[in-house]
Amino acid sequence: MPLALEGKKAIVAEVSEAAKGALSVVVADSRGVTVGKMTDLRKQARENGVQIRVVRNTLARRALSGTQWECLSESFVGPTLLAFSTEHPGAAARLFKEFGKDEKNFEVKALAYEGELIPASDIDRLATLPTYDEAIAKLMSVMKEASAGKLVRTLAALRDQKQEEAA
Repeated sequence: MPLALEGKKAIVAEVSEAAKGALSVVVADSRGVTVGKMTDLRKQARENGVQIRVVRNTLARRALSGTQWECLSESFVGPTLLAFSTEHPGAAARLFKEFGKDEKNFEVKALAYEGELIPASDIDRLATLPTYDEAIAKLMSVMKEASAGKLVRTLAALRDQKQEEAA
């Protein structure tokens, strides 16, 4: 059923607004996935700060033109599912990667991060990005190891100094 011009404008405005606040965008094809599975995917997406939109290709091209996500225009062929990560750049990629393991009909077409087009085969570049909490934990462990190493070196220097004084 054709959309009225006002309806198309509203869709373009909604997608443009979602794109402005996105940290990354993933484009996928969900042909053959059951409605129940898609409902589960949408629920998981909401929980992870990901906005999912099914948009006509011409409207998606128009909504993303002039933005840093314009590089995705070539991937808008066939049914298009757009996922905008709003809280963490790797959230949508991680979600789609996990979903694609169970659903063989689900195909990631392309990804974009900071205006760079990433082929679907490189989904791990985004999917394996640590979350904020994971990054802080890694930083703390590195700092803890560094301070422990410094303590050991200081104690060794004190031992050497005491041995020299005794000799």
